[in-house]
Amino acid sequence: MSEGFIVVVAVLIFVVITLAKGVRILPQGEEWIVERLGKYHGTLKPGLNVIIPYLDKVAYKLVTKDIILDVQEQEVITRDNAVIVTNAIAFIKVTDPVKAVYGVTDFAEAIRNLIMTTLRSIVGEMELDAALSSRDKIKARLRESIADEAVDWGLTVKSVEIQDIKPSASMQRAMELQAAAERERKAAVTKAEGAKQAAILEAEARLESAKRDADAQVMLAEASAEAIRRVAAAIGDQPGPMMYMLGEKYIAAIERMGSTDSAKLVVLPADLHETLRGLLARGKLAV
Repeated sequence: MSEGFIVVVAVLIFVVITLAKGVRILPQGEEWIVERLGKYHGTLKPGLNVIIPYLDKVAYKLVTKDIILDVQEQEVITRDNAVIVTNAIAFIKVTDPVKAVYGVTDFAEAIRNLIMTTLRSIVGEMELDAALSSRDKIKARLRESIADEAVDWGLTVKSVEIQDIKPSASMQRAMELQAAAERERKAAVTKAEGAKQAAILEAEARLESAKRDADAQVMLAEASAEAIRRVAAAIGDQPGPMMYMLGEKYIAAIERMGSTDSAKLVVLPADLHETLRGLLARGKLAV
């Protein structure tokens, strides 16, 4: 094998390598940053591209499709000193590859840290209950706060979603204890309120009973007075009917006394008629 043939083969190999280094075919959704002698020279678009070998170098390969950034979970302290745990996910897009590679060292890590610090700042201004129930509000403020910084880095923040926001484990235990105490307090209040209402109803019942008893006694007294007036009007000055009525009541009273279990002996006057007459005579003298 002659030296000339070796030289030709070497030249051909060099040409093939040079052409391979000078021709770049980019897939859709990517853009490459080319540097010439260490300085930015141009951006390669999807398709066939030609660069000067040995002078030009592909320094960065960027994906121009939407990028999903997972923001790690972190603990955040609210304005009322409650500790909550939250994380997020961001959807960004590289719109200016030059700013993305030369404006910041690592744009993905920069956006991730920016979201974490901004999220802590936003939640730190809110009370615990508001933070747990205002996910959409936090998301809107978060996207608005990082949008300007992202533009400076050649990025567009398409969306920021709060994946999870919840109290920390210690905070959950404290909230459970607080809820249990609140339930016990409400039960005690309900019990006390029930006892109070029962006492009020019992007092009202006693009052109503006393009123009804008084009304009944008044009605009974009025009835007795009316009966006495009618009897007096019917008897007039005749002692016979009076003696008959007194005797009848006397006999009924003795009958009740004799019907009791404790009554062993009932003594009747020898002369019931004279006894009644004497009672009647004493009644007239009293009148």
